[in-house]
Amino acid sequence: MNISVLKRSTTFAFAAAALLASSPSQAASFDGPWTVIIVTQAGNCDAAYSFPLQVSGGRIVSTGGTTINGRIGGGGGVNVAISSGGSSGRASGRLSGYSGSGRWSGVLNGARCSGRWEAHR
Repeated sequence: MNISVLKRSTTFAFAAAALLASSPSQAASFDGPWTVIIVTQAGNCDAAYSFPLQVSGGRIVSTGGTTINGRIGGGGGVNVAISSGGSSGRASGRLSGYSGSGRWSGVLNGARCSGRWEAHR
């Protein structure tokens, strides 16, 4: 699988999970740069990939040709839907302070995959 496609697709998977913020000011406390590590546990996708991600105003910021619908809730809940080209995915989980984790699933270049994600600042 092409790593750049996986990057866009997994970015979608993390970014697309959407939980409503309980407080905009609390959600904004997660603003800034994050590093996300996607680990595939099922399916025929690359084993793992790491990429940077930006959160602004409690929202996950879209980059390049990736469409991202998601935000970080005031309590740190993450729920995101993302798409790029023919790939799409969803992710959910929780951030707390300077780290977070959760689950993701999606279709990357026609392969159905799922696994876990971890994030840190």
